[in-house]
Amino acid sequence: MDALLIAEGSIVAEIGAAGGWFTVRLAQRVGQNGKVYAEDIQPEMIEAINRRAQRENLTNVKPILGAARDPRLPNGLDAVLIVEVYREMDDPVELLKKVARALKPQGRIGIVDFTAGGGGPGPAPEERVSPETEIRAAEAAGLQLIKREDVPPFMFLLVFGRRT
Repeated sequence: MDALLIAEGSIVAEIGAAGGWFTVRLAQRVGQNGKVYAEDIQPEMIEAINRRAQRENLTNVKPILGAARDPRLPNGLDAVLIVEVYREMDDPVELLKKVARALKPQGRIGIVDFTAGGGGPGPAPEERVSPETEIRAAEAAGLQLIKREDVPPFMFLLVFGRRT
């Protein structure tokens, strides 16, 4: 979250929020003056996020039912977090273009994923996508790489901004 400059009052989104593990942490980070849009394409995940937000009294979380190629995010986002879902995207370039349009001019996109060919938990090695592949897709979507970081032992973080 530090790499995405997420702070109190930030307006952020999570793509592929699933059960809301990161959504909760984002909501705590942005506080009551911030907002978290928790996007997923599965209605049952949206229901799970609603239940979790109610259970944890997170009034700053708004679930969004997205589509495979359009997350349906509002404009004006400070940051978007995409964790472990790149390999499931139908058309990564198209989706990232739409995410980029939702960002404020200085907004950031963070992609966290499993290292290609690596061991440990997560998807099978042959299902993993290299950071280079993800960088090429982001660049094709009009983004520029700001930061690349290994997250030992099995993951990496890529941070992008709009191309200037």
